[in-house]
Amino acid sequence: QVQLVESGGGLVQPGGSLRLSCAASGFTFSTFSMKWYRQAAGKERELVASITSIGGGTNYADSVKGRFTISRDNAKNTVYLQMNSLKIEDTAVYYCNAVRSVTRDYWGQGTQVTVSS
Repeated sequence: QVQLVESGGGLVQPGGSLRLSCAASGFTFSTFSMKWYRQAAGKERELVASITSIGGGTNYADSVKGRFTISRDNAKNTVYLQMNSLKIEDTAVYYCNAVRSVTRDYWGQGTQVTVSS
């Protein structure tokens, strides 16, 4: 019954903003670190942002620092990715990932973000 469902993707112009959400169920969300990955066409999947289980620590890829913010609401079992000042190179499928161990590593289905003029 583990499920991660991303939402909020879509088409946006350069310089615009989107907020992605990932709703989790079927596991103890508050004990998992949460991560956002993305995969652009023809590219390898890359880690965009991560947040610790209680939300006290965050990390970002250099390419998104200052533009993206990861946050979580453990009461709502939801992790967010606020994306501002979007660039064409941010175009990718964005995936939500929950990880606690090598045997507790879950993925969402992904949501498409397209930045285009």
